[in-house]
Amino acid sequence: MPNVPSSRTNRRQPMKGSSPSNSGRESIAARSPRVARRQFETRLRLLDAAFELVAQKGMDGVTITEITNAANVGFGSFYNYFDSKEGIFAALVEWLFEEFAGTLDRLAAGLPDPAEAVAVSVRHTLLRAYREPVWGQLLIREGLSTRVLSRGLGQRLLRDTKRGISERRFMVADELMCVFSVIGTVVAGVAAELHFSGFSKQAVRARKTLRSRHDKFAESTAAMVLQAFGIKRAEAEKIARRPLPSPPRAAPI
Repeated sequence: MPNVPSSRTNRRQPMKGSSPSNSGRESIAARSPRVARRQFETRLRLLDAAFELVAQKGMDGVTITEITNAANVGFGSFYNYFDSKEGIFAALVEWLFEEFAGTLDRLAAGLPDPAEAVAVSVRHTLLRAYREPVWGQLLIREGLSTRVLSRGLGQRLLRDTKRGISERRFMVADELMCVFSVIGTVVAGVAAELHFSGFSKQAVRARKTLRSRHDKFAESTAAMVLQAFGIKRAEAEKIARRPLPSPPRAAPI
């Protein structure tokens, strides 16, 4: 299976625009780069701890105390960055999906064909969900939420759809409804993959065979998406089977 970027490595990379939410502290940080750096790193530790705990216990089973203990941050300091448990979970989802959307942008940056760019994005999304089931569950949970549609993955899919239409590569009657349909197809594909991976003991034992099956499933899903954009089946399947671009190297912090 292609080398899809690891979430733990990517989560350590700062996300553009991420900063503590308290405006007074932002003013202090603006005057002191060391303070800004320390605050930023504390926020990252809280988000990373939250992700690890969600991976173990699910969102409903995690407490703020557990998050602060895992991050080695004082309980009271938590509220300098997030107003509630729901607040850190919302930030976590935004962080993970914005980071991944940026990764997809870099992967597809050199592709002149918008159809191939969409196929690459769909395949990498499914492959990452397979490799990182918690990330996949978060994607399923968010589904068609306003967070997914208003930024990150949803906005990039809408952008790529508009590009394909403007270049007369895609033939769709309603671009927004097409985006809804594509997201629904991908989310359903992720749910199917996670179900198979989670309940098949044979899948765990036959890892190489499973990887091959996941690659093929990702390609089939990408071909279905391209057909929804008006591309004929034979061409859609050919595009979906093209070699995936190599993942970009993570930029140093």
